[in-house]
Amino acid sequence: MSHSDALGPIVVTGATGPVGRAVVAGLLHAGRPVRAVSRRPGRADMPPRAEVVAGDLAEPATLESAFAGAAQLVLIAWPDTVDGVIGRARGAGVEHIVVVSSAAVTAGYDTSYNLPVEQAVTASGLDWTLVRPGEFATNASLLWGPSIRSHRRVVEPFPEQSGSPIHEADVADVVVADLLDSRRRGRIDTLVGPDTLTKREQVAAIAAAIGESVELAEVTAEEARTFYRAQGGFAADNADFLFGFENYDGVAGAADEPRDGLADPYLTLAEVTGSPARSFAQWASEHASDFTTR
Repeated sequence: MSHSDALGPIVVTGATGPVGRAVVAGLLHAGRPVRAVSRRPGRADMPPRAEVVAGDLAEPATLESAFAGAAQLVLIAWPDTVDGVIGRARGAGVEHIVVVSSAAVTAGYDTSYNLPVEQAVTASGLDWTLVRPGEFATNASLLWGPSIRSHRRVVEPFPEQSGSPIHEADVADVVVADLLDSRRRGRIDTLVGPDTLTKREQVAAIAAAIGESVELAEVTAEEARTFYRAQGGFAADNADFLFGFENYDGVAGAADEPRDGLADPYLTLAEVTGSPARSFAQWASEHASDFTTR
């Protein structure tokens, strides 16, 4: 009998992130034992039925107890140590790895972060599934949340730029489906949300969700970079990429150009699992407090 048949624990790295938390909840709802990995287990705030263990992808040796007796692994990208992580997972008897990657791999933009993790996993000899989410809806709260909370204002150089932001729960639903159905092994799913919206339309959806007007201040890319660098956190870390000063791989002065003829299609949750995809308006309504609570 395999570990999967015996319903061994499923290890979830990135368990305290938006997708990870939803994956943990989905697996518990399905009656599967979950082992949530956190660098700070005392602060993980996981459901009571989840086993929380200490571990750090940057230090594979810390994952020994997390992997012991495990059947499957949800792996977020950490390319510097991926070979060590996979080696320890294989040695512990893990049979199947679901990689939470990025749609930037499908687009050909990501060659140095998520792609090496995918390559290591698919070459490992273990069963695998690749989930490549596009732009997360949660980026809106990380980028715009502070200024909406403080001044009901968004600074944006490209208000007519469009995207299809995806609800983190849609990503989690695909990950859970991949874990629970062995027929889904070997799949590569690039996921997007069901709505194609400009930045202006996304701001309007957030305004509708909080029931207040939100100003969209159109500025230059340089002004936006300066503003978001000063904001700190996610915004500062990603300002150069978001506003066109470097490409996805962090090369200054390079731009990611749209590519035709992609090998893998962009799919919504409905197209992958048959379940209705969650709209950006639904996400904004569910996360309204992210834009109002200081």
